[in-house]
Amino acid sequence: MDARSATEAERQDAGAGVIATRGLTKRYRGGQLAVDGLDLTVPAGSVFGFLGPNGSGKTTTIRMLMGLIAPTSGTARVLGSAMPGAARTVLPHIGALIEGPALYGHLSGRDNLLRYDAADPTADPRTRRARAGSALERVGLTAAAGKKAKAYSLGMKQRLGLACALLQPRRLLVLDEPTNGLDPQGMREIRSLVRELASDGTTVFLSSHLLDEIEQVCTHAAVMARGRLIVQGAVADLAAGARGRLTVTTPDTGEAARVLKEQGAGDVVAADDQVTADPPERDLAEVNAALVAAGVRVRGFGVERASLEDAFVALTGEGFDVAG
Repeated sequence: MDARSATEAERQDAGAGVIATRGLTKRYRGGQLAVDGLDLTVPAGSVFGFLGPNGSGKTTTIRMLMGLIAPTSGTARVLGSAMPGAARTVLPHIGALIEGPALYGHLSGRDNLLRYDAADPTADPRTRRARAGSALERVGLTAAAGKKAKAYSLGMKQRLGLACALLQPRRLLVLDEPTNGLDPQGMREIRSLVRELASDGTTVFLSSHLLDEIEQVCTHAAVMARGRLIVQGAVADLAAGARGRLTVTTPDTGEAARVLKEQGAGDVVAADDQVTADPPERDLAEVNAALVAAGVRVRGFGVERASLEDAFVALTGEGFDVAG
């Protein structure tokens, strides 16, 4: 892609979104409604977290976006073109890791990458081995490059699948649960790599059921539940939409709990030397003054910053798998 066409592509992405769906719906045979009327917009240059519990419709949505299955109704545009009709022209600009990597177990990690690269009609065979080596290095598999893929651990297979997606520079990278099977150090490395790719201008669409993963690496997010879109927007805005918990540190927890309830606080919980509650709809300075007036020895008073978990619970009334 020359500089002029690259600039034009960036302009189109910024105007319409790298991914844009309208009323996207998938109903499987037997009546199961997997995705229900999805309106999604992924801004260019974002790290977009697609968040929801397992079974919420995330992978089905991604499969429709990549042209692997057709929607029952609605539309999906990726890089400005309608899918699945434009798959042949769109997919060469996308790197993807969906539902785990499909690997040749009898081949080494390096040979798997060479085979994937050879299947790309746009790939220059003269630089194939260099690209494979670079991709292996980026995901931390250089030392295991000669090992057969069938002997790889789940985490190593996940890394190799990601390396396949990184063989060529891409305008869009689509990752479905990219840290699945990785240990904590591996998770940190993949998250760091995602940030690096985004800083280079690649739009990253990252599906996950891990709230902390989305909060750590994503600029924007959408929340799915039972096939429907609950909310989407900048991660900071989503968290700001939920009120944090009020925390009072005091040796007089019983009296503090009583006063907070009188002041309109909800879900009051006392434990050790702290009382937490949902803040009342009034000036918190007045609440603090009421505690002091009641003889409560206030040693700490404040509202913790709301997290994405708080926002999810506020929006859906459900808990969430935070740790995975």
